[in-house]
Amino acid sequence: MRSAIIILILLPLLLWQTGCMKDVNPSDALTTETITGSPEGLKNAVNGAYSLLKDHVPFNGTTDDNNMYLRQYFQLSDFASDDIVCGQTTEDPLFYSFSLDHSPTQTNTRYFWYISYKIINDANTVIEAVEKLSNPDATTQQLLGECYFMRAFSHFNLVKLFAMPYTLNPAAPGVILRTSTNDPAQKARASVGEVYKQIIADARRGADLMTQARGAQYASREAAWALLSRAYLYEGVNDSTIYFANKVIEGGRFSLTTAATYPDLFARAISGSETIFCVAFSAESDDYGKFGSIASMIYSDGNSGWGEEFASASLRDTMAANPEDVRWKYIVPLKDDNGVLQQKNGIDIYYISKFSGQDNRPTLSSPIMFRLAEMYLNRAEANAKAGNTGAALDDVDMIRSNRGLANALYHRQLPAGKSALDIVLKERRLELAFEGHRSYDLYRNKRPMNRTYWGYHLPGLKQSDINPAKNPSGYPNMLIQPDNPKIIYYIPIDEVETNKLCIQNP
Repeated sequence: MRSAIIILILLPLLLWQTGCMKDVNPSDALTTETITGSPEGLKNAVNGAYSLLKDHVPFNGTTDDNNMYLRQYFQLSDFASDDIVCGQTTEDPLFYSFSLDHSPTQTNTRYFWYISYKIINDANTVIEAVEKLSNPDATTQQLLGECYFMRAFSHFNLVKLFAMPYTLNPAAPGVILRTSTNDPAQKARASVGEVYKQIIADARRGADLMTQARGAQYASREAAWALLSRAYLYEGVNDSTIYFANKVIEGGRFSLTTAATYPDLFARAISGSETIFCVAFSAESDDYGKFGSIASMIYSDGNSGWGEEFASASLRDTMAANPEDVRWKYIVPLKDDNGVLQQKNGIDIYYISKFSGQDNRPTLSSPIMFRLAEMYLNRAEANAKAGNTGAALDDVDMIRSNRGLANALYHRQLPAGKSALDIVLKERRLELAFEGHRSYDLYRNKRPMNRTYWGYHLPGLKQSDINPAKNPSGYPNMLIQPDNPKIIYYIPIDEVETNKLCIQNP
């Protein structure tokens, strides 16, 4: 976590043929012939794409324990939000998400871009092999559908991180669409709208193909519907958001956890009643401990994590009205033997345990990428924006009644001075905190992010400046507008140096 940023000298021999992709075979190096000639070969090829979400893949000739797709995904998303505060400055590139001082050479974005297109290439390899088959059986179609899902999911995460929100400008530069292993190395970025069109087409195709359930650690038609609900929500297409959320909610495979079972949902994600899709980690091979796990960034039970990032005062203030809310379980204050709250460089230490506790290990979890509660909240947001206030508040109350808040429901009544969208976005923040949603929830709704609280996201902050009795003032980046180009990351230098058609973000 503390590794210094190394600015690599880019030599032609070290650059990827297509800006990261064209020399990459599927993870198990299977050929088209072995993929289609063996059911086990096909399954291994598809499973190899999933493994890229969690493996430490060699990058630029070395393997770094801090490089893991999901670790980068959550830090790039959540560290840029107002839910997590940094307790110090650091040379680790994750700090750029706090400071907004991004660079095309930062290793976390470069690695994320590389692995994303590696997953896409794996999916394309399988898709091209299997689509040539005549009359594939249901198992083969299921695996083909999972590859369409993985391609959609990877493009979606890329466009969120490297392109401005669809609702601000669908014609803005998006990311490079890679839908064939024969794509030219030199390829321009598609528009945001074109990327979303491809994501939706792939997710729909995947949903049509997937008729078997292999478990929550694999894609399913419900996972594709969940992705479609999320993508349409980001586009602002309310009726389609509601339609696909309904398909998941009414499908009967999942049920909301209750106030009694919610506290164990993330430690038991694979078997959780509302887990639609998660990435399975095992104690035997995937507990990365202090070096490389997601939990090590935001939680420590002593020496299991770095102890540098905490739940923000902003989020805790939002939750303060309801101490009975079971969602407090994932915010863990660090206190000494006398019950005194501890600090790091003047910042109160409230650890985050959503990525801890599997098999009672502090750094092990199987991160949930889609779950049922989000579908209720997607539907609620779409209804709020469509003017269906009662329906929106019903879904919010459905969540709250299962989080220990039966005495704090809205009963279709808006609080004074609040809109239905205000209420829904607040509930999304409470329910989905630390799961990679907050920044996108604000910016796609053209709302600013307010980071006016003490933390080392404030440029030049010294511990002696911190005064808990008042809010900070006069620092840059406290109020971040949705059209600020710094809400997204630069396209990695590897891509723009090798692919001259790929324009850089401003």
